[in-house]
Amino acid sequence: MKSIGQLAKELKMNVETIRFYEKQGLITQPIKPDVGYRMYDEAVANKLIFIAKAKTLGFSLKEIASLLLMDNNCTQLEDLYLEKLTIIRKKINNLQLLEKAINDMAHVCKSNNQSNSYLINALK
Repeated sequence: MKSIGQLAKELKMNVETIRFYEKQGLITQPIKPDVGYRMYDEAVANKLIFIAKAKTLGFSLKEIASLLLMDNNCTQLEDLYLEKLTIIRKKINNLQLLEKAINDMAHVCKSNNQSNSYLINALK
């Protein structure tokens, strides 16, 4: 069991971030004892680790909340994962198009000293 400060330090997370997640309903706030601080158990720590990793992977807090609610519902989880994969594939495609456009612009500028109009045309 850890205080919010100890938990935040251990997880390299801001105390306010933990409080925000409590307000958003992603984690439950422990009951305040008559004397002392609220103490957070390992289950809350594990949820916070999950939230942080999911955010790093690009999941929104709304999606993370859904993941936490779905827990063991494989059909719903699969639907959400497939939806996320579609979004990721579109982003990858757009990044590849951007990479090609920038590469093309760099070669044109280097060889022809073209103006910015090529930049506008390349990104159409």
